Amino acid sequence: MRCAAWTGSLAAFFAAATFVVSAQVGGKPFSGGNPTPGTPQPDPPNLSDRVTLSGCLQSAPTSSAASEPPDANVPSSARFALSNAERVDRLPLGTGGSELATRTSSRSYRLEGLDSQLSPFSNTKVEISGEIKPRAAGEASDSAAPILIVEFIQKTSSTCES
Repeated sequence: MRCAAWTGSLAAFFAAATFVVSAQVGGKPFSGGNPTPGTPQPDPPNLSDRVTLSGCLQSAPTSSAASEPPDANVPSSARFALSNAERVDRLPLGTGGSELATRTSSRSYRLEGLDSQLSPFSNTKVEISGEIKPRAAGEASDSAAPILIVEFIQKTSSTCES
């Protein structure tokens, strides 16, 4: 009799502990998701808009419209440019085939990225892979250089002279 009471008490304890734990979790299973609640995450890259370019990475000309320098911790297309750009046809299957990627051709591109990502390569010849950014609605196609969102960069020469 004493053993049955002890077993019943133990079963009640485990039931209560399970109830408390499930109440703390909220009863919902957690599966992945946003690492910073309330902050939207960027869309995944569109591989068909990805291109690889070779050229000289330089500081972009400063705009007189900018009243204060952009935040170095925020990706910006105002700080760096790729000049003497040439398309490199060394892409994985399924990339670079979108209409935007095929019709975008320029000798210079504005580069969108962080200072820490691009500044070590300033005034060197580089190879850059990235996604062509669609122009904003109403923006003229000849108003400015196209923007390349930098995803990968490597130095191919320590000077722009090659």
